[in-house]
Amino acid sequence: MNYILFDFHEDWENLLPLTYTRPVSEIRIGILTIKEKWDKLLDTNCSYLSQEYLQAKYKLITNEDNIYINGSVLPNKYLIKDILALKSGQALVQDSQLICFRTENDITEIDDTTFEKFEKINSSKKFGKINYPWDIFRQNGAEIESDYFILTEGRKSAEISLTNGIIGENIFVEEGAIVEFATINAKDAYVYIGENAEIMEGSVIRGSFALCNDSTLKIGAKIYGPTTVGPHSTVCGEVKNSVIFANSNKGHDGYLGNSVLGEWCNLG
Repeated sequence: MNYILFDFHEDWENLLPLTYTRPVSEIRIGILTIKEKWDKLLDTNCSYLSQEYLQAKYKLITNEDNIYINGSVLPNKYLIKDILALKSGQALVQDSQLICFRTENDITEIDDTTFEKFEKINSSKKFGKINYPWDIFRQNGAEIESDYFILTEGRKSAEISLTNGIIGENIFVEEGAIVEFATINAKDAYVYIGENAEIMEGSVIRGSFALCNDSTLKIGAKIYGPTTVGPHSTVCGEVKNSVIFANSNKGHDGYLGNSVLGEWCNLG
């Protein structure tokens, strides 16, 4: 089976400016990007159908049997069951919302008329969806929890140093992460610390929180969840209810709250 994550133009437009440089499915929410969630749950490598100028980097791959998935939908294992049960010529919907459709045809443009001839299959499964930038931090807590189980199921966390003050049990530390003399409160929350990430001394974290691979919390950082710091990023000061995609820095004191920061951003 071949899976393709597509963008409705309206969804892509409503998520500007974040989507100027990426398909909707490349947005990070929770620990993973939307594409990474689909890839892991479907055990595949999805391709993209987005704006024409983005296709040079984000390739479209079609095959004899394709499932086109709405790239703004946030997957879970219950929704996956409905998708895998689809037959060619069927579309999975909920109310008037298209989730996905299966076809043997190559489709390079999608709008509201694309699936009119498809047999509609209604799904009763609950799922998230991002329509506007503020949905990213509004739904981030639920997605951190969902991604936490996707990434940690059947695995054991690395040991957490005894120099840290720990509250709660839902803390997972990947190999290579460094955490010393920090306070982490994961009571009724989830904390994920990625490979080769570092939490420096004096940092205080109130989950839910995700620090992705190769990122750093500098000395004395204060984090209020739900907050995500994507890969290869640096954060200092106070951050609340925010998502940083990747490769970005808030390297000094000051406050950032209820915000979404993309890639290659630097807050002085």
